[in-house]
Amino acid sequence: MNFANIETLLRARLDRVDHVAARARSDRDLNPDWVRPETELRPAAVLAPIIKRPEGWTMLFTQRSVETPAHPGQTSFPGGRVQASDANAVETALRETFEEVGLSREWIEPLGAWDQYETGTGYRITPIVGLVEPGFELTLDPREVAGVFEAPLSFLFDPANLERREAMWQGQKRAYYAMDYGPHFIWGATAGMIRALYERLHER
Repeated sequence: MNFANIETLLRARLDRVDHVAARARSDRDLNPDWVRPETELRPAAVLAPIIKRPEGWTMLFTQRSVETPAHPGQTSFPGGRVQASDANAVETALRETFEEVGLSREWIEPLGAWDQYETGTGYRITPIVGLVEPGFELTLDPREVAGVFEAPLSFLFDPANLERREAMWQGQKRAYYAMDYGPHFIWGATAGMIRALYERLHER
């Protein structure tokens, strides 16, 4: 994978955080009959940390603690709800990343956002790409994060590794995206956001 080309595409095709595109992805992408909750979607933001490893760029994920009320045990990007004190989605993503895994903003260059993602659990997530210089140390908050892992961009951006699966949810069959990476299972909104990022970079 040509990482210099990936960086060029990221810098050219991501949205400025003060002008995020109106288009949104959602759980409806694979479930056109899914009805969005009538309640107002709660704003949230996540950071997709791309670590510039010399041997190959990777993306950092968290494994949620089973005790946390928000998506226990799932693989996700670091992030969470927008707070009133946050100036924008980047501030939310950086704040939550530091709180959850101890990755300080001094190591991160935020590049921009891509398509917001609306979840069946009632959130509208703004995903932010951040380029991360290696050499950092992490301190996990065990109340929220049980562990972290990195997956190569070359794996995540290979369409052959993305599957469409189905499961019963709230009494109905629902389709979702999923990726098996060794012992780690990336699925649902996180896999959907990875798919949307890949498409954003390679759209014609």
